[in-house]
Amino acid sequence: MSDVGESRHTRDLDLFTLIREDYERHGRDWTRPGFRAMVVYRFGVCRMRIRTRLLRAPLSFLYRRLFIRVRNRYGIEIPFTAQLGRRVTLEHSHAIVIHGNSVIGNDCYIRQGCTLGNKSLDAPFDAPSLGDRVNVGTGAKLLGKVIVGDDATIGANSVVVKDVPSGAVAMGVPARIVRKADLRPSAGNGVDAGSRSAQVLRPAEFTVDSSRPRAPGAPRRPSRLSSD
Repeated sequence: MSDVGESRHTRDLDLFTLIREDYERHGRDWTRPGFRAMVVYRFGVCRMRIRTRLLRAPLSFLYRRLFIRVRNRYGIEIPFTAQLGRRVTLEHSHAIVIHGNSVIGNDCYIRQGCTLGNKSLDAPFDAPSLGDRVNVGTGAKLLGKVIVGDDATIGANSVVVKDVPSGAVAMGVPARIVRKADLRPSAGNGVDAGSRSAQVLRPAEFTVDSSRPRAPGAPRRPSRLSSD
């Protein structure tokens, strides 16, 4: 079996099992562009399990035609060399570009306008790696050899150029961590050390200038915005 473009999560699964999982994850709707793009990607990867180049040549010809159709019609570009895990969901179509060296874990969500690509022409093969259950918002850009941990969330239109730890929320241009997972146990609450609770980081720009004059009858401004 060839390992080209094959995720470690999918190497032992057959094509129809992977497609069935993608079908369930896309709402059992075979007309959704995201599902169709995943079918073409899965087909492109699984054909490489045929070691003899001559035997897989007809499948390769079919794959290339399907890849071009999905790219041009739906605006979704996922080369077979990218390593996608199980049950990856492409929520909507258009402007989704995934670098051929990207790694995406299980149960991730990718939305329209997202790019997973290299950061510069000097490092054309550097690409992002996503853990499991990563949620990538609309229009987000992940550039370079960044690592996004399990259960992380990337905000809409964010530009990620640095690693994002597991369970964190990254937002902004460039993206900054606005929430992170606290792995420490809380005293007296019986929580194990392995459990996670969200810790909100309040950036400086959240501070409200209370010295500005208020309109007559206006309520007093809080000195800091609430995170609740």
